[in-house]
Amino acid sequence: MIDKLDSSLRFHQEALNLRARRQEVLSANIANADTPNFKARDFNFSSKLTQAVERGRQSMAMTSTSSRHLSGEAQTLGEGELLYRTPNQSSIDGNTVEMDVERVNFSDNAMRYELNLTLLSSKIKSMLSAVQS
Repeated sequence: MIDKLDSSLRFHQEALNLRARRQEVLSANIANADTPNFKARDFNFSSKLTQAVERGRQSMAMTSTSSRHLSGEAQTLGEGELLYRTPNQSSIDGNTVEMDVERVNFSDNAMRYELNLTLLSSKIKSMLSAVQS
């Protein structure tokens, strides 16, 4: 029973984690819009979400003081997994941040984050309703 609950919520959990990470990456792009030679970064959200759901959360070793402790897991998106964005129009100073593109991606990602929160909230409410019945 618990496994079914975990798997049903895993998708939303992974999506929210990746959306939050993407928001950080897009924010860094916007913050560095005037930095010479800064290269805009991003990642392929759908492929990362597919990998995360299929594989579960990647392990990140945590120190434990007892053999009875549960192992902790966390997923991180390393710098090596970020892709460079190809600009539509080059700039003189070598910066590849295009503010219009970044704003659109930032707004879209924020809207989708809110959507995931709404869906997760409704799923939890329906589970609570089923338990109380």
